[in-house]
Amino acid sequence: MSPPDFVVAIPARYASTRLPGKPLQRIGDAPMVLHVARRALAAGARQVWVATDDARIAAALEGSGVQVAMTSPAHASGSDRLAECAALAGWPEDTIVVNLQGDEPFAPAAGIAQVAAVLAAGGARIATLASPIDDAATLFDPNVVKVVRGEDGRALYFSRAPVPWPRDAFARDRGALPEGALWWRHIGLYAYRVADLHAFAALPPAPLERVEALEQLRALEAGWPVAVAAAVAAFPPGVDTPEDLAAARARHARGEGA
Repeated sequence: MSPPDFVVAIPARYASTRLPGKPLQRIGDAPMVLHVARRALAAGARQVWVATDDARIAAALEGSGVQVAMTSPAHASGSDRLAECAALAGWPEDTIVVNLQGDEPFAPAAGIAQVAAVLAAGGARIATLASPIDDAATLFDPNVVKVVRGEDGRALYFSRAPVPWPRDAFARDRGALPEGALWWRHIGLYAYRVADLHAFAALPPAPLERVEALEQLRALEAGWPVAVAAAVAAFPPGVDTPEDLAAARARHARGEGA
């Protein structure tokens, strides 16, 4: 699947409850946000923008080849921040935008290009990726978001809970996954056209979104088709906590995911 013409927007907020100043935390010789930007450039994006609310993040990106949109610190979500970025960048409404999270320093370039191609190839308003879950610990981890897909490859539901629930197998043993079943870990990477990005940001938070604290449920509750493709490349864990940061630094030092 050949990648279409697309741009990448990276939301990078300085304040983080679990890891303050996260975008500027260094991994090797560069801040995390620069590693993410380099991944986007390697994916073949026509433009790469970082949408931030902090001048220190903008300064860290000088000379990197990416552009910076200084956005409002009042945004409640990354989608809101990217909607403002799209307006500041002046992208036409049919432009494909990939939303790459600013805490994914090892996101594979192939996966970034893939999600843009999935959106371009189908009739969905949003495209995203997923990878198989093959162990019970991951399935039961509420920090790992699960997605249930229909036969047409579109999302039926996103949840922090272990869904689907194999009733009989888990009644006997929840320490292992039954054979023949397939669960999917949602990868927090999205593609949409600028018109739909603005429309999504304008939707009010939905009840299921509030319950699960998952913004993508807003789209499902609004009846939007969301395409979910199996990722063509592995996505190592992102960075949310000090422990994640230590693991990312160790991964970088080993030359993994470079």
